[in-house]
Amino acid sequence: MVGTMVALPPFIRPTRMSKRSARPAGRPPAGDEVVLDAPDDRLSPALVAAGRGEYRAAADLLATTRTGGEWENHDRYVRHLAAFARSRPEWFASWRAATPAKPDALLVEAQLAVDRAWPSPARAELLREVSPLITAAARADDRDPVPWRIALDHARGSRAGHRYFEELWEAAVRRAPHHYGCHVAALRYLASFRPGSHGACFDFAERAAQDAPADSLVQALPARAAFGCLTDGRDHGIPRARLDAAADRALTLSARFPAADPWAAQVRNKLLYVLLRLHRWEDARAELSRIGPYATSFPWERFSEDPLGHFLRLREHLLTAGSRPVPAGLMALVSTPGAALGKRGGHTRAGDH
Repeated sequence: MVGTMVALPPFIRPTRMSKRSARPAGRPPAGDEVVLDAPDDRLSPALVAAGRGEYRAAADLLATTRTGGEWENHDRYVRHLAAFARSRPEWFASWRAATPAKPDALLVEAQLAVDRAWPSPARAELLREVSPLITAAARADDRDPVPWRIALDHARGSRAGHRYFEELWEAAVRRAPHHYGCHVAALRYLASFRPGSHGACFDFAERAAQDAPADSLVQALPARAAFGCLTDGRDHGIPRARLDAAADRALTLSARFPAADPWAAQVRNKLLYVLLRLHRWEDARAELSRIGPYATSFPWERFSEDPLGHFLRLREHLLTAGSRPVPAGLMALVSTPGAALGKRGGHTRAGDH
């Protein structure tokens, strides 16, 4: 039973993990201990094996998460394995040759094809050629929402119409009503359909979070909408209180995960950016502690060709600067254009709504 799932707005209407040395409690990891986009303990062996040209560990990992209905893990591992196959294709070619019709091999192939087409100026045309791969992956296991997440991304990249996108969305949430990847795909489509319409993005994200379980990654969706506002570069018109409420909801979710957890790193790194833009320095320092040694390329690659170096410089400033001004090199990251992001005061934590 699907339960209470949020509907899309009516669009037609107006590296590797490294060992860390012991350190005093509460002290952040040294710069040489911080890693970028570290895989977790389940993915790491599969990547190591793939580096040796062996695909069985990756196949077993995806089969386990798919049969167990671990859709968030399944989606994340598909993305990582497709990215690895893009730079190291030999192991994946062996997998496809050995098991051409297996659901997980088809799924990685579909993700890989979308990833390869995305940077091209001819993206829309190239993506249309990928449709049969996504259809094959979806048919291979009808329970799996991840092919539908790929289809949602594909629809945005190929400039599909609103009615078609809504059909894909309904199929996705029938399979997993609170799947984070599908919700992010829908949020991105909404933002691309109506650039600058951050109110509609917030409406969608907030309804989704309200309907989702307290431990669902969808609780971080409003913070993702806030990230879109804060990186737009235009007057977004979203009240400060709404941005704070989104950050509070994501902080509550982050606190549910263990500190220094690679699984939660992506949510936490994006949240750190939002907190910085809102000048919530103490919350940002607390989130740095939860991030620990696990930096992620996104969002820092938006601001530097060296995302790890950018993260480390930003962290150093937060931990040592006190009330000193932000260095000029980081001003693009933490500047606060517009009155809506003015000096913070009187903030109260948002309730569960």
